[in-house]
Amino acid sequence: MVTRLKATLAALGLAASLQPALADPPRAVVELFTSQGCSSCPPADELLVEYSRQPDIVALSLPVNYWDYLGWKDTLAHVAFTERQKAYAHSRSDRQVFTPQMIVNGKKSSIGSDRAQIEKAIQYTTKGRQTLPVNVSLNEQNGTISIAIEETPETTQRAAEVWVLPVLKSQTVPIERGENRGKTITYANVVRGLNRVGEWRGGSARFEVPLDMARNGGDAYVVLLQSTDAARPGIILGAAKGPGL
Repeated sequence: MVTRLKATLAALGLAASLQPALADPPRAVVELFTSQGCSSCPPADELLVEYSRQPDIVALSLPVNYWDYLGWKDTLAHVAFTERQKAYAHSRSDRQVFTPQMIVNGKKSSIGSDRAQIEKAIQYTTKGRQTLPVNVSLNEQNGTISIAIEETPETTQRAAEVWVLPVLKSQTVPIERGENRGKTITYANVVRGLNRVGEWRGGSARFEVPLDMARNGGDAYVVLLQSTDAARPGIILGAAKGPGL
């Protein structure tokens, strides 16, 4: 009987080990709009590396292209990131677009190198909550990512879009010209694309996307559940990191 019980417990333990590990829901998403041609950006890039190591923070680098004329073309920049930054400014109605700029939870703008200001923005946008108001969990199987979304008792907004962002976990760039000439800068969680995969309208929902699409141009990915305002990005309701982030 004892031997049979041990075998049963061992089997249950093995089954449990095969289940996907669920990370705790994050408390914040921070998006750094940065540029290799911006002399003020390296301290913010270093700070984002630190944030990327925190399990309760989803940290993203989005290099913009509007400083390319200063003598060095950003090797990671994309016009879509510049457009996203401008769309955020229109959503906030302050029209403030600069580098390094950190957008916290899709709502609050901060100087990207000012840790104290960023932490205040996190507190402001979470209103004392420990996590984002909607749970987003991920499971990979047979080359497909299953995205599960579940509202919580703290959910008040029930309309959002589901986005998958391929990211490079780490990218080191030697800069040869421009304001940062001679510097070698390491960037964390560099976004390589913005892929909309569906809409969420409250309750429980599930979305499936090919793993190759989620990682396209990167080596990992992030999922965002983000509200919109007149087709502009709004507050982020939920988020999840792919394995390895």
